[in-house]
Amino acid sequence: MAEKNLKITPPKKVAGGVEAVVSSLEHVFSEVGVVEGTKALLKLNQFEGFDCPGCAWPDPDEHRSVVEFCENGAKAVAEEATEAKCDVEFFKMHTVSEMSEWTDYEIGKSGRIIRPMILREGGDHYEPIKWKDAFQLIGNKLKSLASPNEAIFYTSGRTSNEAAFLYQLFVRMYGTNNLPDCSNMCHESSGVALTETVGIGKGSVTLDDFYKTEVIVIIGQNPGTNHPRMLSALQKAKKNGAFIININPIPEAGLIGFRHPQNPLDLIGKPTQITDLWLQVKINEDVALLKAINKLLLEEEKKNPETVDDEFIKEKTTGYENYVKELNKHNLDDLIIRSGVEKESVLQAAAVLARKKRIIVCWAMGLTQHKNAVDNIREIVNMLLLKGSIGKEGAGTCPVRGHSNVQGDRTMGIYEKPSPQFLASLKNTFGFNPPKKNGYDSVESIQAMHDGKAKVFFAMGGNFLSATPDTEFTAKALQKCDLTVHVSTKLNRSHLVHGKTAVILPCLGRTESDKQGGEEQFVSVENSTGVVHKSQGHKEPASEYLLSEPKIIAELAKATLENSEHPILKWDEVVSDYDHIRNLIAKTIPGFEGYNGKVRKDGGFYLPNGARKGEFNTTTSKANFTVNALADHKLKEGEYLMMTVRSHDQYNTTIYGLNDRYRGIYNGRRVVFMNERDAFTEGYTTGDHVDIVSNYDGIERKAEDFTVVIYPIPRQNIATYFPEANVVIPYNHVARGSQTPISKSVIVQLRRK
Repeated sequence: MAEKNLKITPPKKVAGGVEAVVSSLEHVFSEVGVVEGTKALLKLNQFEGFDCPGCAWPDPDEHRSVVEFCENGAKAVAEEATEAKCDVEFFKMHTVSEMSEWTDYEIGKSGRIIRPMILREGGDHYEPIKWKDAFQLIGNKLKSLASPNEAIFYTSGRTSNEAAFLYQLFVRMYGTNNLPDCSNMCHESSGVALTETVGIGKGSVTLDDFYKTEVIVIIGQNPGTNHPRMLSALQKAKKNGAFIININPIPEAGLIGFRHPQNPLDLIGKPTQITDLWLQVKINEDVALLKAINKLLLEEEKKNPETVDDEFIKEKTTGYENYVKELNKHNLDDLIIRSGVEKESVLQAAAVLARKKRIIVCWAMGLTQHKNAVDNIREIVNMLLLKGSIGKEGAGTCPVRGHSNVQGDRTMGIYEKPSPQFLASLKNTFGFNPPKKNGYDSVESIQAMHDGKAKVFFAMGGNFLSATPDTEFTAKALQKCDLTVHVSTKLNRSHLVHGKTAVILPCLGRTESDKQGGEEQFVSVENSTGVVHKSQGHKEPASEYLLSEPKIIAELAKATLENSEHPILKWDEVVSDYDHIRNLIAKTIPGFEGYNGKVRKDGGFYLPNGARKGEFNTTTSKANFTVNALADHKLKEGEYLMMTVRSHDQYNTTIYGLNDRYRGIYNGRRVVFMNERDAFTEGYTTGDHVDIVSNYDGIERKAEDFTVVIYPIPRQNIATYFPEANVVIPYNHVARGSQTPISKSVIVQLRRK
């Protein structure tokens, strides 16, 4: 398991530049070829092109560059549009047992799956199966279950609006709300916190707001690796005078300096300094830091009444008095000490915020994957409410989504806890009674499968096993299913850890032409700022056997539902032209009126967003101040708080390569970043090998053979890559209120090899 060729160099202090260009082209040209690769890149994120399969960072509303993509977007295209194929001969050559021993990187590089495949009970080879037979097998199994609640229907964030809407409609017509999705494991905490405090579980800013703001606070996010196009927005914001505060436990190259890889003048001379002030917070001590800053703002208010927006607080909020009363119970110095940040830096941050009115706060999974994750986001909202920095130009909330349409999937109804209003709308539009009982979320799905309460697992995209915590427990849960089905473009680990019978249904990718009835179709997606826009692939499909996701859902519905030809929903007719699907969405979901017309306009359209306008659709009809708990980690001697992170050569569970050049890691991934003083105390040095061990509920979990890397990270904090370290994350320890696994704050020990 040891990585013999691992190379460790000093971390970089600049992101982008020539290296980003070279890396992008190497990936694309090696996987797709120069001609086809160039064609694909020139269509990426264009008005008449396809949406990036990577992150959900917004595109410009109007003028777009001819190269409107980043390094990781290029890698995502290379991964999907690859010429490599997992054909019938590939599956004849390799057993499931053999492939299970491969790394995630090796599995992912196998190529596109080009035929429907089945792994029969007791078998060790996937075999081809006809589409008709596959749908019949799945439909018969679903119809044979004692209850629809014995089936789980997972969704990844790649699925289009059209596919997501049809998928949830089929599942609810079938009779269950078991619709877990990748949101459960990433921004669920954001949605819960924002819905409670400002009335909408989405961000309130637009891309244009970044160019009109005075302060941008980036907390628990590494845009240089996870949302690289955000760096160009930050660069432009800096040129317009914005002050950027970076709150993170480790330094990240993209937040130190940036050279725009598509601007020749940027490739020479000094790079743009992105961060003006870095607050090196300890892992999950963000509430302590934010409370300290807010406390300083209230103290400054006594000297300068314009520090806090009293008029906004009085007219637009509730709960202020209780919030201040609780905040006064805390000692400022105690909060700062807990945070791990130097006091002078905290004072400087508060002083900057005290003088400004237009403030944007951006965050990602560095805040959302803790036991008190909902508290983290609610405390951000408290700060913005104090400043009146929401519902105005250049100010507001910005949870940066990690997958291209994860936000759109939720808007389309992919949710295990549907609102009564949404269910009523389904009933009014389609004339059936959708189930009202809440379904399983991702964590509950793992438990249900493990307990034998769920017998079928169907995944619309994604790599459930590698995305979820507690890898061994989740694997056993999947293996207890009678049937596991994955709609996929490429091979991943979830295909190799399977139920008694396993089926892979290969679908079209974003880059590929989708023809129904001989006519070209397009789909639509929603980005992090609530813009819905079209996406249309143009590349010849990797195989004549591929079906689109909407077509797969329609065929599955016909094979499963007793009365498949509903008076309002004739499945074949609906998917013969995706305009029909969008017309149904327009009838069902507020904000989509005139969908087919609006989505055809360059750049699409914005969905309604009350918080953006200063209208808060909460239970109080106002924005709510909240009282939030501090983290409660009690580390013993020899224990560390571990967070999992991505490398620069991966996106979610997809491993593009084995290098993380920004952090100085090459040819390997099984590393643990460790504080220098902690390492000295324990007798470790860079290159030593350790096991990472956690112990929750009396169960020891172990991730074996990681290489120590001395790194500038706070004491008793360590960082590792996911999914390699997922095995030590307990699946049943989750965020209060959102059920998101605690992947960013796991108590572990290190054991020398």
